[in-house]
Amino acid sequence: MKIVYTDEPMGDVVVVADFLPSPAELAFKEDGVKVTLALSKSSVDFFKSEASKHQTQYQRMIRRLLDSYVEAQSTLVSKPKRSVRKRASI
Repeated sequence: MKIVYTDEPMGDVVVVADFLPSPAELAFKEDGVKVTLALSKSSVDFFKSEASKHQTQYQRMIRRLLDSYVEAQSTLVSKPKRSVRKRASI
């Protein structure tokens, strides 16, 4: 199948800010909790390759990536907590 490209306008394009850290930023030590997690082979291969370049462990880099994601998500506007009201007894 041949792909045919056209020069049509793309419409409303939204650029998403790159909030993910670089592999170098993922290479520092921090304590964690052990979990069992199945990842794709390509993801593990990528992290192993980058970890060897930065003389660190690939698991540590994956943990830092997840921590960065959580930090970025927690800084977004959070929903206000709903208060629980008791119903009046009749």
